[in-house]
Amino acid sequence: MVVRVLRQVEKASLVSRALVATDSEQVAAVVRDFGGQVVLTSDAHRTGTDRIAEAAAGLPGDLFVNIQGDEPLIEPTVVDRLVAAFADPTVDVVTASAPLLEDQDNPSRVKVVVSNFGRALYFSRVAIPFGGPWRLHVGVYGFRRRALAHFATMPQSELERIERLEQLRFLESGLKIQVVEVDCGSISVDTEPDLRRVRGMVRARS
Repeated sequence: MVVRVLRQVEKASLVSRALVATDSEQVAAVVRDFGGQVVLTSDAHRTGTDRIAEAAAGLPGDLFVNIQGDEPLIEPTVVDRLVAAFADPTVDVVTASAPLLEDQDNPSRVKVVVSNFGRALYFSRVAIPFGGPWRLHVGVYGFRRRALAHFATMPQSELERIERLEQLRFLESGLKIQVVEVDCGSISVDTEPDLRRVRGMVRARS
């Protein structure tokens, strides 16, 4: 699954280099067997963003995109949308959302409320706003180097612990998150039913 995510990211036209950041030698070995590049990180990270911050510290460049390894159906165009958002010099962090028409009570389907200016107001595992319409948070992120470095120095926030959503650390610290709209959300593999569903979809596409 991680290799499939890597291959999807490599198809994005605005990405200059794709790597897998992991603390697992087993994952690293599989990625290398498929010709991928790996950055080994600490096994003490609580979030994917902390892991990306460590990896980015040893890499050149100012913009970094984090596509988690549980997003095997991520579309390359979504990755390009994240990168393109940095044409606005005021954007330090960007993520994506898509319409959520069903399954809004599933806590694995994270919801996001967005302002009229495209900024994230809040993320939650419960169905917000009350009564809808709901937007699914697509768990992909883009960061400027300074935002990643700042994130890594901050302790876990209270809302982050309650919701188990790392992006709330940015909002609680006063940093803004730009949200780009995409037509269809990817399916993250968080449960065994998710895995079975995604395997079926991949077989159908093949």
